[in-house]
Amino acid sequence: MTRAAARRAGQEQKEPAELAVLRGWLRGRKTAAVAMAAAEGRRATYPYLAERASAAGTRYVVSACTLRQALDGRLPTLRTTVAFARATGADEATARRLWAAADRAVHPPRARPAPHVPGRFTTRAGLARAMNRIRDTAPDTRLRAIARLAGHGLCASTLSRLLAGKQFPTAAQLTAFAAACQAGDEATAALLAGHRRVLNGPPPPPFYPCAVVELAEERRQRDEAARPWLAGPEPDWYDQQLRDEEESAFRHWVTEAETLLDELGDDAEQHPGPGPAAAGPHRGLEGLLSGRFRAAPGP
Repeated sequence: MTRAAARRAGQEQKEPAELAVLRGWLRGRKTAAVAMAAAEGRRATYPYLAERASAAGTRYVVSACTLRQALDGRLPTLRTTVAFARATGADEATARRLWAAADRAVHPPRARPAPHVPGRFTTRAGLARAMNRIRDTAPDTRLRAIARLAGHGLCASTLSRLLAGKQFPTAAQLTAFAAACQAGDEATAALLAGHRRVLNGPPPPPFYPCAVVELAEERRQRDEAARPWLAGPEPDWYDQQLRDEEESAFRHWVTEAETLLDELGDDAEQHPGPGPAAAGPHRGLEGLLSGRFRAAPGP
């Protein structure tokens, strides 16, 4: 016995009996198709079977290579098994029953852990993590199986995007997903509550009355620190000296004006009376004051 034959014999010994029954049934149906092909003047080849399956109204196109792979020892898909039955004129109900038995034997149900109940989450990433935890505790973790149980609103591709966090689910999709995973009422309620929290956004910060006072104090401290920089530049020593000289000259002029006014008041008290003579000194003093005001330096 060659190594290849020994390997095939070992695989046949390890494979479930239900899978062997399904493959034997498929081979028998192919043999039965020889008479149908001979009646049409053709041979019962795999391209011939693929043509008959397509003509029988198969939903998806099945190629000859796919039908050939159904007999190579691996479990074919349900679609391929039904297409094989339509191509050979067999009973589809029998094909589905044999395939379901082989599928249960090849993929036996695992011991299911306790259903996961998500905790509190407020982000989309937290929702995706909760969905993945629920999927891990489902009776069947395969995406196609979950999508088949969830119904038309949740296909396998959409479920893959939801679990990866690339798409945000709706409440109806979450409910269908939890029902397909048999998560229970508590887990479903936790998922929907977290879904509402994510939609509503994070809660507003609590009111803090002292925050307004603290903000005003910080602004006042910043203003105090910036006040020296807001003042104009200090003059140099030469400009300061000029300003001091101008201020001294102005104060001296103010002192002389006050002295002249006092003298004028004393003279008016000693020589009262109207007339040009009395008005003359006033005109002279006014002329003197006006001249001194004109000659006085500016402040």
